[in-house]
Amino acid sequence: MLREECERRQVRFALCGGLAMAAYGLGRTTFDVDLVIEAAAQDEMIDLLERRGYETLHRSAGFSNHRHGDPRWGNVDLVWVRGDTAAALFAGARRLPGPGPRPWPVVSPEHLAAMKLHALAHDPTRFEDWGDLRYLLALEGVDRERIRREFARRGWEQRYEELLAGG
Repeated sequence: MLREECERRQVRFALCGGLAMAAYGLGRTTFDVDLVIEAAAQDEMIDLLERRGYETLHRSAGFSNHRHGDPRWGNVDLVWVRGDTAAALFAGARRLPGPGPRPWPVVSPEHLAAMKLHALAHDPTRFEDWGDLRYLLALEGVDRERIRREFARRGWEQRYEELLAGG
């Protein structure tokens, strides 16, 4: 539903989170859809979700999450981006298999790693993200130097080296 609305309104979006990890080959159980969407569409997309029965649980300039009363519809987490971040993220998105028959725009492994590091900085209990980062670092063709710089920005160089070594 969100995909179709974004496409119809020409709003840039891409998969991130667990479904993006699955698109890169690491399947894991996920009970929500995570999308990154350009921030200019925030009001209209949240309004659309609420009209479709979703409750907005949290909303800020950079993130919102939504839950439907019918568990079959699941949860939706949205990351809102603008400016240079949006330009770089959407330019680097790849078209990969995802939910449904058509390919989806999926954030690059490097952007996905940066998003996971950001989430870990705000919630260190997200242990599964360390495994996701190890997986992303092992992908063929990934820009490890770019990801290393994201670790360094947080003072996590040692953790980067441990993940590269398989720890």
